[in-house]
Amino acid sequence: MRIIFFLYLVCASFFSHNLYAQGNSDYTCLKNINPSNPDNPIFKTLSSSTYPICFSLPVGMLTLSLINKDEKGKKVAFEIAGGLLVTATATGILKKLVNRPRPYETYDDIYPDVRENGNSFPSGHTSMAFSTATSLMLTTKKWYFAAPAYAWAVSVGYSRMYLGQHYPSDVIAGAVVGAGGAYLSHLINSKWIHKDLSKKKMVQVP
Repeated sequence: MRIIFFLYLVCASFFSHNLYAQGNSDYTCLKNINPSNPDNPIFKTLSSSTYPICFSLPVGMLTLSLINKDEKGKKVAFEIAGGLLVTATATGILKKLVNRPRPYETYDDIYPDVRENGNSFPSGHTSMAFSTATSLMLTTKKWYFAAPAYAWAVSVGYSRMYLGQHYPSDVIAGAVVGAGGAYLSHLINSKWIHKDLSKKKMVQVP
């Protein structure tokens, strides 16, 4: 598992380096998205909804599954939580490795809604949103869950640029890291954890 996460982090770092090298085109694209007064309630709400939705979804699913004794629901909840954990860890490591300042710290004509702490690359809000959306797609395999989840995730990414918090490459990298973290959690759960649990149950059957 550690080897798989290391390889995932190496791939994400390589992809991040290539995106980060975009330079002026990154700034130009952001300048066309970010207004001089980004205090828009819709985009602020989209941005601020990220962490409450990401964390309340697996907790709510796990609670309902325990009440209803739904084993499948518990597996889905743990898989989503695992994807978020992998994503948050990878995002934190990449932020320290790349150490990219926020756009408004580099350019005077990029206007943030608020001045946030922390590095810019990759976008943590976007990575968590895409991790949640990808986990829902992988676990439910239903388009009517995946489509609105991805629409929300894309909207979160756009809101982070509109609010002046991230460059486009930050958002793209966040989407890749989030989707990769969810897929890694899905792989670990389906290939090892759930398979091992099933084998143990079969062994216990007289």
